[in-house]
Amino acid sequence: MNTPHTFPRRILLAVTGMSPQILTETLYALGVVPGEDAAFIPTEIHLLTTSTGAQEARTALLHPDGGQFHALLADYPQLGKPRFDDSNIHVIRDASGQPLSDIRSPQENASAADTITALMAELTRDPQAALHVSIAGGRKTMGFYLGYAFSLFARPQDELSHILVSVPFESHPDFYFPPATPRRLTTRDNRNIDTADATITLARIPVVRLRHGQPQALLEGQASFGDTVAAIQRSMEPPHLRIELGAQHVVCGGQTVKLAPALVAWLAWWAQQVRQGHGLQHWRSADAEEFLRLYRRVLGPDSDALDKAEIRLKDGMEKEFFEQNNSKLERALKNQLGLAAAPYLLATSGKRPSTRRGLNLPAQAIELLE
Repeated sequence: MNTPHTFPRRILLAVTGMSPQILTETLYALGVVPGEDAAFIPTEIHLLTTSTGAQEARTALLHPDGGQFHALLADYPQLGKPRFDDSNIHVIRDASGQPLSDIRSPQENASAADTITALMAELTRDPQAALHVSIAGGRKTMGFYLGYAFSLFARPQDELSHILVSVPFESHPDFYFPPATPRRLTTRDNRNIDTADATITLARIPVVRLRHGQPQALLEGQASFGDTVAAIQRSMEPPHLRIELGAQHVVCGGQTVKLAPALVAWLAWWAQQVRQGHGLQHWRSADAEEFLRLYRRVLGPDSDALDKAEIRLKDGMEKEFFEQNNSKLERALKNQLGLAAAPYLLATSGKRPSTRRGLNLPAQAIELLE
């Protein structure tokens, strides 16, 4: 597996409030401070903040006269020239699209969570990119949401960290990184301190990575943070399958799943096997007539799709038909349910060519309404 520093696109993402020095301190720790790990030199930097935090970052970091980001790169050429400009400062917005100056109310916290979730989905979509995320800045809820989103989206090459700055530099408004030529700073209690004495440590944070089990809508940035948490919570609850044939309506554990009519009937056929006490099924023993009866209940008696299925299965279940429908059903459930799909996927027993399949649900967990 490639290590993060070998990826052609390397992204640093940080959240800040009114302390933009979090970004320069993290960049310094990643690329300048010697350590056991190879340096992670970003090719681009993204900052997530409020509207007031964005203005502070523009002034303190990017100002043409004395911007600390430019000063850091000038002092330490090994950091290269990562892309970081105003377009890479992402401002948290409310439900109506207005920028937030702070995050205090429950509604504002929800907007922050959704903004963070969408940005994390976007930045982890490129397989040629490695992402390093710092949760050191901003309000505590922002750091929590960013760390949680990282757990949902992170791939093997992505990293999460917190920056540690020694006292008294960690809270000093004029300290952004240890400059190549040490400077003297004055503390609030009028003590002189030397930047040569500052220590910056990057603490990498191990996390549980849940990306492989997320619904496709989340990975594409189409699901809110709240919806995602609710889906994961549902995956931990006892399973329950409800199928309404005539309405073509399928509900798995409280979440509606959109299936093509043929897959509604196919899932209903598997549910019927459980209700009738049948064990796992091989394609040769599958009852094609029972499936067609259920398909007729889904589509009604007059349907071209039904006619085609009846012609195809006139001599009984067909192996290709059996396997294709199983694959389509599994793919649809995983895409829409993610981790919560597990109880509704077909169990497998045996090896080819004698593989048998079946739903591993108790009969009392199934409602089949014809």
